[in-house]
Amino acid sequence: MVSLLPLGSRAAQVADLAAPSASPAIALEQVQRVGQLEHDAHGTPLVRYAFQPSGQPQIVITSATGAWNWSGQGALRLQVQNAMPWAVTLDVDINGSAGQHLHAAVGLPAGPAQTLVIPLQATSARAFGMQVGPPMPFDDHGKMVFVATMVEGAIDLARVHDVRLSMPAPQAAQQLLLGTLETDAGHQVLQDAYRDIVDQWGQYTRKQWPEKIASDAALRDAHAQEAGTLCTQLAALHGFDAYGGRQDIALTRTGWFHTQQANDRWWLVTPDGHAFFSLGVNAVTSGDTRTYVQGREFMFADLPPDTAPWSAFYGASDSRDAERGASAGIGSNQGRWFDFYAANLYRVNGARWLTAWRTRTLDRLQAWGFNTIGNWSDDGLGALHRVAYTLPIYIRGDFGNVSSGYDYWGRMPDPFDPRFAQAVEQAVTHATASSRDDPWLLGYFADNELAWAGQGPQGHWGLAMGTLRGEARSAAKQAFIAMLKHKYGAASKLATAWGIALTDWSALNATNFSAPEPNAAHPAIAEDYSAWLRRYADQYFSLVAAAIHRHDPHHLFLGGRFAVNTPEAVASCARYCDVISFNVYADLPQHGVDVAALHELNKPAMITEFHFGSDDRGPFGKGVVSVWNEGQRGEAYARFVRAAARDPSIVGTHWFEYIDEPATGRLIDGENSHIGLVGITDIPFAGFVDVVRRTNLQLRH
Repeated sequence: MVSLLPLGSRAAQVADLAAPSASPAIALEQVQRVGQLEHDAHGTPLVRYAFQPSGQPQIVITSATGAWNWSGQGALRLQVQNAMPWAVTLDVDINGSAGQHLHAAVGLPAGPAQTLVIPLQATSARAFGMQVGPPMPFDDHGKMVFVATMVEGAIDLARVHDVRLSMPAPQAAQQLLLGTLETDAGHQVLQDAYRDIVDQWGQYTRKQWPEKIASDAALRDAHAQEAGTLCTQLAALHGFDAYGGRQDIALTRTGWFHTQQANDRWWLVTPDGHAFFSLGVNAVTSGDTRTYVQGREFMFADLPPDTAPWSAFYGASDSRDAERGASAGIGSNQGRWFDFYAANLYRVNGARWLTAWRTRTLDRLQAWGFNTIGNWSDDGLGALHRVAYTLPIYIRGDFGNVSSGYDYWGRMPDPFDPRFAQAVEQAVTHATASSRDDPWLLGYFADNELAWAGQGPQGHWGLAMGTLRGEARSAAKQAFIAMLKHKYGAASKLATAWGIALTDWSALNATNFSAPEPNAAHPAIAEDYSAWLRRYADQYFSLVAAAIHRHDPHHLFLGGRFAVNTPEAVASCARYCDVISFNVYADLPQHGVDVAALHELNKPAMITEFHFGSDDRGPFGKGVVSVWNEGQRGEAYARFVRAAARDPSIVGTHWFEYIDEPATGRLIDGENSHIGLVGITDIPFAGFVDVVRRTNLQLRH
C-alpha cells in the first residue's frame, strides 16, 4: 500500500489489485480472487475477482496510515474489464471523515478492458446542460475510457479513508478483471468525456446508425430519395373525407369538429360529418431543436462559423426559471445557442427551406397516416389546410400561484386571484383571433401538465395542503378558509373534526400553516380537502371554458393535458371541457389512465402525449418510456395505439414528438432523447416510421 501524503498534481498509486499481496490493506468481503495474473490487449496486468451472491460483496481498500491526502487530485482511475457476457453494475464509494463520501454507480458493458475514471467531485450530465450524458466507454486514441458522468456526494480530499468497489446484490457470481487503482490530476477528465461529441450536422460522433450522414451531398440524396416514396404513398391514400375522417362512418354534420357518442363509443366528428380518430404528432416545428453552445464549445467538433449563412441559425436567450423543477441543476442554460435542425434544412433547400419543410412535413404526416397536428406545432402548418390542427392557450400573467409539491413545470396558477381571470381573457382573445372561423381547427388546449397533485403517498392532497401553507394574501387560501368557515362556523368545530389545535380562524392565515395529512381517525380532513380540490378545479376550468365559448362558440375545448391529476380535477374537466386530455407515459393507455372512472364520467378522452425511446440513434436519452432498441419502438407504438382505439372513450392519440431532441439538450430543460419520427438531419427513422404508417392506416379503415 502506498501512503499518499500531499500529492499536489502528482499521480499516485492507491493499490494494485493485480498484485494484492503488495497491498496489505485490501479486504475481500464476499469476493474471491480467481486464477492467476492475466493481461489485456495492451499488456496491462489484471487479476480476476468473483463477486459472490450476497447483499453487497465488496473490495475495501484502506489507507495504511489512516487517511490519504488527495489534495490537488481530480480523478480516481481503475483498470477494469467486465468478464461477463452482459453489463455489470459496479458501485464505487470513496469515504472520508465525518461521514463524507463520493458515490458513483457505473454500468460496465461486456467487452475489452477499459480505464474507469471517477471524478473526485460531484458531477452530472445536468451540470453540462443535458439530462443524459454520452454513452460510455469511448475510444480515446485506441484505449477504452469509461468516465463516470454521475458522481454524488462531497468529500474533503485531504482526508480520504477508504475506497470500496461493490456490486448491488448479485444473484450469481459476477467476475471482473481488476488492475491498478490510482489517482491523478484529472482536471480535464470531464471535458474529455464530452469533448467533440457532436458533428457539424448535430449528430453524435461516436456511433454509427443507418440514417447517419457524412456529407451535405448524402443529406440531399436522402431527401431526394424520400420524395419519390412519399409521392407513391400519398397517391395510395383513399377512403377519407377532406379532413381525414372515415367516409364509412357517417355521423352528424355541423361544419365544425365536434364530439358524438354513437353505438356505445365516443367519436370526434369532422366538419363533413364523418368519424375521426385523432392520430397526431406534437411539436411539429422547425424551431424547437436549439441547443446552447456558449461555455461548452468544446462539445462541438465542427461548429459552423457565426457568419452568413450560418449566423441566421445562431441566437441567444436565457431559459432559467427558479420555480420550474425541470430546470433544476441544468448548467449551460443561457447565452448563445445554435439550431442544427434548421441549419440542416437550409443545407437541403437553401433560402426557401421553411416553405419546403412545411410541404414535406405535411406530405409525411398524411402519407404516414396521421390526421392531426398536435400541440406546440408550427402555426403555418395548420394554415395550409391539409391536416386538422390544435392550438394551445398560454395563460400567463402576474397572478398568484400555489405549490402542490410537484412543481416540475412551475407552481399552480391561482384561479381565485382576479388577475387570473384577466389573464385568461387576454390569452383566449389572442388564441382565438385568427382561428375562430377556421373549420380545420380541431380545438384548444389550455396550459399543459399543471401540478394538480403532489408527490408521495399523500400527493393526492398536495394542492389542498399547499393552499393552506400559503401566505395570508393568497386568494386561494382565503377562498379555502371561507369554505371551511361556511361549513363549520366555529374554529373549534374544525379543530375537533381535523384533530388539530386551532384557537381561532386567524391562525389559518399563518404562512406555512401546518396542514394536517388525512388520516383514518379524522375522515373530515380528506372530505374537506376533496371538496376544495373540486372547487379549485371548477374555478379554473369554468373560467377558461367560459372565455373560450364566449370568443369562439364553434370549436372544442380539449382540456388541460393532465400529467398528474386527481379524481376531483378530472371530474371537473369532464364537466367543463369537451374532451379530457391526458399525457400518458406508460406501455398502454390503460396503465396511465383510470379508464373505469373515465367510463363512469361518460366523456371522451384523448391521449395527448406518449412515446417510446431508445438510445441507438444518436441522442443519449431514452425518453420517459424506454425500449431496448429502435426495432422495439415500432412494436410499442402499435401496441399502445391499438389499445387506445379499442377503448370506447378514447378518441385519439398524439405522439411526442416529431423531431429528436438535440444530443446536447434542448434549451428549456436539457432534454436530449431519441423519441422522434425524424432525426436532427430531418431524415425519417425508416423502420420505425414504416410500422407507424401501417398501424395508423389500419386503424383509420
